[in-house]
Amino acid sequence: MPPPQPSSQDKAKILAEALPYIQRFHGKTIVIKYGGNAMTEENLKKCFAHDVALLKVVGMNPVIVHGGGPQINNMLKRVGKQGAFIQGMRVTDAETMDVVEMVLGLINKEIVNLINQHGGRAVGLTGKDGSFIRAKKMLMRDKEKAHEWVDLGQVGEIEDIDPALIELLETRNFIPVIAPVGVGSRGESYNINADLVAGELALVLNAEKLILLTNTPGVLDREGNLLTGLTAQGVDELIADGTISGGMIPKISSALDAVKSGVKSCHIIDGRVEHGLLLEVLTDEGVGTLIKAN
Repeated sequence: MPPPQPSSQDKAKILAEALPYIQRFHGKTIVIKYGGNAMTEENLKKCFAHDVALLKVVGMNPVIVHGGGPQINNMLKRVGKQGAFIQGMRVTDAETMDVVEMVLGLINKEIVNLINQHGGRAVGLTGKDGSFIRAKKMLMRDKEKAHEWVDLGQVGEIEDIDPALIELLETRNFIPVIAPVGVGSRGESYNINADLVAGELALVLNAEKLILLTNTPGVLDREGNLLTGLTAQGVDELIADGTISGGMIPKISSALDAVKSGVKSCHIIDGRVEHGLLLEVLTDEGVGTLIKAN
């Protein structure tokens, strides 16, 4: 038996509550990092595609940056390689880079197809298209030996993002879907953390919001309680005392850089919640952690 449908009165109430947010964010760019369970569970994938298409229909400009960590890990295992991470960053030798590009390409096409099926007009890209994400090799300080550098292979650090291509697509009512691969000065590929790409894109596009989907309710304290509102100072303190660690550090770093540089707000939300994206954009309650500069 199909689930009961909302009545006309219920639909009118929902629209009336959402209308102020639709008006407030009309014409604004919202950068969304898409990852976690929302990318792997069929129903959540459909919910996400529906939400993105709807945001575009009501006049907002969603820009999607996707990851693909679990899928990359699975493919590496199939070819007999073990994925390794240092301070939340994937160690990427040449063979791993080939796998990363292949898997991200397949994921990108799937996301584009889903959004288009739900009424959007999505276009898939990597940072190599038009060389719009230029990168260089990232080196990281060794935590144990601060005077030494850790070589992460073809892991990239963003040098520059040219927003012209994305802005052109927005003006033609397309939805950009971006795989986080950058290009070096000699044409070499660089694997870039998707959270960092999303944060930098939010800056150069002067985005209203940066939204990061993850597999947790948001930023949690040591007891596992959700922290719903954080300032830059509060985040710095949580990193210093070890409450924030591992894979959450790139997310928090991109959020901090974004809000400190002019993006009005960053939201780290639970990608396991159906239609969590709409709940975050079109309601007061939201479904995660809000981060502001102060």
